Order: sequence, then C-alpha cells, then structure tokens
Amino acid sequence: MNFKPEISFGTRIRKSPFFESTMKWGCKGFTVYNKMYMPTYYKSFVDDYWSLVKDVTLWDVAGERQVEIKGNDAEKFVEYITPRDISECKVGQCMYVLLTEKDGGIVNDPVLLKLAQNHYWLSIADSDVLLWCKGIASSKHFEIELNEPDVSPLSLQGPQAPNVMENIVGSWARELKFFHFKNYHIQDIPVVIARSGWSGEKGYEIYLCDGKLGNELWEIIMKAGEEFNIAPASPSQISRIECGMLSYGSDMSIKENPYDVSLGRLVNLNKKADFLSRTALMEIKQQGNTRELVGIEILGEIFSDYTPDHLPIYIDEKIVGKTTSCVFSPQLNKTIGLALLNIKRNLKPKTITVNINNKVAEAKICKLPFLRNK
Repeated sequence: MNFKPEISFGTRIRKSPFFESTMKWGCKGFTVYNKMYMPTYYKSFVDDYWSLVKDVTLWDVAGERQVEIKGNDAEKFVEYITPRDISECKVGQCMYVLLTEKDGGIVNDPVLLKLAQNHYWLSIADSDVLLWCKGIASSKHFEIELNEPDVSPLSLQGPQAPNVMENIVGSWARELKFFHFKNYHIQDIPVVIARSGWSGEKGYEIYLCDGKLGNELWEIIMKAGEEFNIAPASPSQISRIECGMLSYGSDMSIKENPYDVSLGRLVNLNKKADFLSRTALMEIKQQGNTRELVGIEILGEIFSDYTPDHLPIYIDEKIVGKTTSCVFSPQLNKTIGLALLNIKRNLKPKTITVNINNKVAEAKICKLPFLRNK
C-alpha cells in the first residue's frame, strides 16, 4: 500500500510564533512536540541534512518549551529534581541535566539556563515537565513560582552559523562560550542568545521573548544568512545520531535510569543538596547496571528508506536488547543507530542480528560518536 499520511491543523494543538514563516518557506512535514506543531523537513530529510553540514540552517524549535522556576527556593528546587550538581552554575550559563523520578527513571533531559539568582529556565524535551514540577512543588512546599513563559527558541545550526550571527549582532557572537548565553535585542526584539544546539555543527539557540514578533525575527535571520546559503530546516535525526546525541522518548524514557543510557556522568551521588532520586540511584550504582547504550552499524544491505525504531536485537536467536534510533548516514554511507543492550559490560557478543522489514541483518557494536562534533 502506497500512501502519504497527513497531519491536520486545528486549534487544539498550539502553533508556534514562527508557524506562518515555516509555511511560507515551504515546510512539508510536521510533528507534535509539547502540544505544539513542529516542522520535520522542508526539501527532504537528506537535503536538509546537507544544508546543515555544509552551510547553515534555521529551525523552528519553539516546541522546546520553557519551564520557568523563580523564587526563594528556586535553586533548592532545581537541585532536588536533578541528580546533577548545579551549585556551580553561574548566571549566564547553561547546563545539560537529567530530571529523575523517585525510582531513578528519567523524566526529561532539558538544558538548564540560569538567568539570575534563584531564576531558571528548563528548556525541555517532549514531556509534561511543568505538571510534574508543580506536583513536586506542592507536595514539598517549595517557595517558588512555576510557569511557562512567553519564550520560544529558534535554532541556527551549521558551519556558517557564526557568520550569520555576526551579521545580526556583531563580533561578540563568535566569542560567546559554548553553553553560555546573553540577553540581547535584535532590532528591538527581546531575545536570549545561547551558544548551543542539538546538532554536531556550530550553532546558536535564539530564545524569542515576545511571541508576537516571531515571523519578524525569522525574516531578519533569513535575510542575514542569504550570502551564506541559509536554508530552513528542522532538528536532524541523521546528524544527532551520527554525533551520539540522545532523543528523549526514543533513546530514553522514564523506564530508563541515567546509568542505562551511559549518562552516569550527569549523576553526582555525593552532592550536598538533597535530590529526589538519590536513594534509588545509589542502589542502582551499587548493584551495577545491566543495560548499556551503544552505537550499532547494520551491515550488508543499506537501508536508505524508513527504518523502524525499537527493533529487537538478537544474539544466538535470543533477544538481548533493542534499537532505539536508526538512520542512514549519507556521510558514512552506512545504516547506523543507537541501541540498548540488556547485557553486562564484560559480555562480548559474537554476532548481533536485527530484523528489519522481515529481513535479518547482521550488525556490529560501534563506539560513540560515529562523527565528532565540530
């Protein structure tokens, strides 16, 4: 059966401040992310990928909503919901953190931005973090305010991104350190500009702080990038898998703990501040994790079309794990992916196989990342 599924637009799902611009510039596919329409591709997934790795791309990632935490107990609250020690985080700095439930399961993997003393944003992946935070704040009586502010990010990614940003804001953009940000106005449009992004390329995230001005900001950036062959695009599954970047909901969920997905470096069991998952994560650490996230290369036939996720992985006809994300890499000319193996580190399998579209294919375990960040 050959058909093309569609997504219907309506008032129940929110539209981003850049929605009209994405339609004007030819977006061909959308998904729903944090109850908001978010683009998935323009020309094609591969064409958009080449624009990312060769030139520069602009993404509407307003679906990465912000959870604002402020008040006397804001730092205490953030420390409580993450096993990472954030006590050294300075104003103007970002940190990649995990939010973990009482049993150690991962609720989300946001980027934390510290705007002022006891004032933070969590720039979240796709899940109900605000409601989860409100429940914890109510039960523990933290003295904080929790809101979803009028803040919507764009992402400017690609090797030419610093040149585009210099055209817009000046030379200081090149000097902005990775995972740091600055408050700014772009032609009277209030923004926060962060040196960050979900790709293996150089990039920035531009947090619009007035939703009425979204399409105006989009056009300013596209105009500034004309000489650098800028193109509209969206978060690239190809790029992020090549660089070993995880996607919440695909590679991790509330069913996995940080050690399962090789993110134990984001856990500090000895940090001074109390945190929700301390007891559970201490027990998991002591017992040793039985799952490990790895890279895989699927051998033989190249699966350049759609490759389903969460395929069973076999060793000697026994299921020992699953793929979490698979994609064809144009740069490597290989089908690659991420996988969760239910085996201990000291067990080295002879042959791994996966079943793709009723075809058995051999695979091998690879070190991550497949390609280094640039």
